[in-house]
Amino acid sequence: MPVDVIVIYGPPADPAAFDRHYEDVHVPLAKAMPNLIGFEITRGPVAAQNGPGAHLIARLRYPSRPDLEAALSSPEGVAAVDDLGNFADGGVTLYTAEVVDA
Repeated sequence: MPVDVIVIYGPPADPAAFDRHYEDVHVPLAKAMPNLIGFEITRGPVAAQNGPGAHLIARLRYPSRPDLEAALSSPEGVAAVDDLGNFADGGVTLYTAEVVDA
């Protein structure tokens, strides 16, 4: 069963610097992770009905939970997770969820 990782980035102190680092450094690191079968991001500020909005939301898809775990423990996965501290000063929330047809 496919598994999604949903990453919600809070508003950064410097949105332009965040965007540059995200696109130039973090996206290539994330795309290098093994087993990744889908990667989508939002553009621009993300509004919320309740609470603060987000700067960016990313969705990464893996074929299964074991594939996700292997990706995260790979050198590429470790590098991507370690990179969060280099640009995500607005906070990061990660969700994982199995994907089912409705």
